[in-house]
Parts: sequence; C-alpha cells; structure tokens
Amino acid sequence: QVQLVESGGGLGQTVGSRRLSCAASTRTFSSYAMAWFRQAPGKEREFVASITWNGDSRYYADAVKGRFTISRDNAKNTVYLQMNSLKPEDTAVYYCSLGSISTMTSRYRDWGQGTQVTVSS
Repeated sequence: QVQLVESGGGLGQTVGSRRLSCAASTRTFSSYAMAWFRQAPGKEREFVASITWNGDSRYYADAVKGRFTISRDNAKNTVYLQMNSLKPEDTAVYYCSLGSISTMTSRYRDWGQGTQVTVSS
C-alpha cells in the first residue's frame, strides 16, 4: 500500500491562492498517474484534476478549469495542485490518489488523510 501525505491547506480568501502538495511513498511514483479529489461537508467525494505519469496530459473538473493547475515533480515523488481565484464553494477536504486519471473514486485504492481548504468570502 502506498502512503500519500497531503499538505498546504488552510484558510484563504476569495480571489486568493493556495498550493497543495501530495508526497507519495513509492519508488515507482513516476509510473503512476495522479489525481486530486475533494469532499465538502455532507457531499460525496468529487474529482478535481488528474495528470498522466509523465505530465503530458492533464484533466480538470469543469468547476475548477481555468483556476486550478495540477503538476508533478517525479524527482520529488510529489504532485501539486495550484489553486487560484478561490471561491467559497472550493471549501473542502482535498485528497490525492494514484494509479488512474479517472473521475470515479472507485478506480482508486490508496488515499491520503486529506488537507482542509477553507475559503471565506
């Protein structure tokens, strides 16, 4: 089982920015696609963004397209989520996972503990 550790969450304001990081404990990180999901209180976990193993292709949920950017550094076993122009509806716990670019949570096995992002208006 791969361990995933998210960080970078906190309290932000609308039109602010935050960068989330997710470090993976696997020597084969560079072979995995990576993804970010989020879960707001009372809602199901939803897809945010994913990136192929080499970073050549990236996919985004419509709600974040144009505001969020997913990237990765295979030398550091880390995937990032740069979040700009934050909105209160972006408030959620953000999770990373690996192994797929799918928007479906059922395609993923390993999850981190999540990092809370709170956006105030």
